[in-house]
Amino acid sequence: MKIIIAGAGEVGFHLAKLLSYESQEITLIDLDKEGLAYADNHLDIKVIIGDATSISTLKDARVLNSDLFISVTSSETSNITSCVLAKQLGARRTIARISNPEFINHKEEVGFTQFGIDELISPESLAASEIELLLSKSVFNDSYEFEDGALTMLGLSLSNDAKIINKSVKVAAQLLSDIHFIPIAIQRSGSPLTIIPRGDTVFKEGDRVVFITSKGGDEELCKLTGKQRTEIKNLMILGGGKIGFKTASDLSKNFNIKLVEKIKNRAFDLAEQLPNTLIIHADGRNVELLEEENIKDMDAFIAVTGNSEANIMSCLVAKSKGVKKTIALVDNMDYYELSQSIGIDTLINKKLLAANSIFRYIRRGEVVAMTKLSNMEAELLEFVVKPTSKICNQFIKKIDFPLSAIIGGVIRDEQGFIALGNFKIVSGDRVVVCCLPQSIKKIESYFD
Repeated sequence: MKIIIAGAGEVGFHLAKLLSYESQEITLIDLDKEGLAYADNHLDIKVIIGDATSISTLKDARVLNSDLFISVTSSETSNITSCVLAKQLGARRTIARISNPEFINHKEEVGFTQFGIDELISPESLAASEIELLLSKSVFNDSYEFEDGALTMLGLSLSNDAKIINKSVKVAAQLLSDIHFIPIAIQRSGSPLTIIPRGDTVFKEGDRVVFITSKGGDEELCKLTGKQRTEIKNLMILGGGKIGFKTASDLSKNFNIKLVEKIKNRAFDLAEQLPNTLIIHADGRNVELLEEENIKDMDAFIAVTGNSEANIMSCLVAKSKGVKKTIALVDNMDYYELSQSIGIDTLINKKLLAANSIFRYIRRGEVVAMTKLSNMEAELLEFVVKPTSKICNQFIKKIDFPLSAIIGGVIRDEQGFIALGNFKIVSGDRVVVCCLPQSIKKIESYFD
């Protein structure tokens, strides 16, 4: 695919980096010569210095022959304008990064597709949605929903009180009469390798395991892994920027929320806009302040300021005060890969969330959703089975899947199933597959 990315900032560079691994033909456009030079030196891509809202720049990038145009500059207006122009000049599909969530909420009403924008992506809204999902699945470190929760991906680390320790996947499945989960990926403590589990794979203490669950699977996992469900009611948010505001706005009906914001004018604005949230004008990095605001009584602490280090440190403070669930927003990918080892429950990265959302447009087959497993070399893909797909009308046990991939579940008529060997795939099924990078192309061929 020929893909043009407008914007060489954090989101644009990260996207270009991930897509270049896919052997896609990437062109990166930006006015920032320094940022482009760095990208040019570190990635196998083409770079163009110029304004993405300039018709001549878009023509230089050969937008006429492009399969996908993605605009992720820091300017919402520029992103919308460049996508409209790119579409008119011949781009097959366009994606614009926006910051105003109203655009997404009223996408159909306004009719963005009519004037050339196929998809809107808001990293801030994605981050807020991720936080909401993580709080609803507070026992787990990672989560991702397919089709409004028909199937859910859940990740956790196995402690020594887990009943499945030193048991094979096959034996562990026999501990319950009926199971609504399946392990799809394991990262062994001290090893960077990702294991796609089979029946004889043995669970070890310290394993980080990712499961696919259908309805009721999360409760079963709690029983088998010794995790205690804890109700989250009291919530403290550090940072009143776009993510903090969206999170507080979405959650204020169901949670008691304190939001700490150090910028005075913003704090007053937030107080007017969020009547059901207690706004505290203060520097949340002050440990004494956190203690005065009874951080010890909080069930969850979410740090979403623009400073990754401040977010991490404040979450560590919260953890030391007994807060059960901590979530920190980080921009630095090196930090992101250290989440569990530094003692924070979950780190989220809006660049990665945006990339995951965009990735489905560059996958072959009928990919409708995807996510990369955090800190693992594996992807989770959701395909729609067509009548012509190689996998259609096949029993799972008869499908010659590579060992580096596994079917996690199937969604049929909006219901999720943990599909084992005797399950037959039919047209219209949505199949969730976990696979390592080397098997992606082969997996895609089953759904073409």
